[in-house]
Amino acid sequence: MSEKILGGRYKILQPLGSGGFGETFLAEDTQFPGNPHCVVKKLKPQLDNPSIWPDACRLFQREAEILSKLGIL
Repeated sequence: MSEKILGGRYKILQPLGSGGFGETFLAEDTQFPGNPHCVVKKLKPQLDNPSIWPDACRLFQREAEILSKLGIL
């Protein structure tokens, strides 16, 4: 995989999976000391109906907040 940086921070190492709302990658945090590995999920809903975007964004944000509280992010 060619070197790809998401958000100017996360160096993508390999894809882990994808689903209806996004893609998940194993990445390296280039802005954290030691460049630790992490998991990055990129919101990319495959929706034909743009009115669903607000709900997709809300659910994506909620998932990130829950994972952060659990210490997974």
